[in-house]
Amino acid sequence: MKALVSIIMGSTSDMPVMEKACKWLNEMEIPFEVNALSAHRTPQAVEKFACEAQGRGIKVIIAGAGMAAALPGVIAASTTLPVIGVPIKGMLDGLDAMLSIIQMPPGIPVATVGVNGALNAAILAAEMIALGDEQVAQKVAAYKASLGEKIEKANRDLAQVSYEFKVN
Repeated sequence: MKALVSIIMGSTSDMPVMEKACKWLNEMEIPFEVNALSAHRTPQAVEKFACEAQGRGIKVIIAGAGMAAALPGVIAASTTLPVIGVPIKGMLDGLDAMLSIIQMPPGIPVATVGVNGALNAAILAAEMIALGDEQVAQKVAAYKASLGEKIEKANRDLAQVSYEFKVN
């Protein structure tokens, strides 16, 4: 089994956020790898990883980082693979990381999800892979259908809640 998605974080302290992507990809049976690389502390390792990822079969990279959040952009500068940036809440409630990730120069795009949005990053990565993989497309479609079912169940449960002035 070869990884299709690579999840990279600046340090293991980012794992509580990034594990949402790991858990979802695991549930969807989409092979992935997880590593810690720092744009500032291990820049050569980041560049080597980015340059070699496509040759190892990686299709999409999810990169999470907080504060200066250079990691997604540094990776994107060294690969033609799609990179999804996950800004991680830190010093300024994640605004600092989000601004670092979305302010990429022309020619170096990084897709960006919301602050601590690793789950959405995993879903977006799967949607990208699904463009060329019917099995992944079916799994994503089934997952999205289940979201509506959860809301329908929530409304059935809410209908059972009684308040004196509640009219539905």
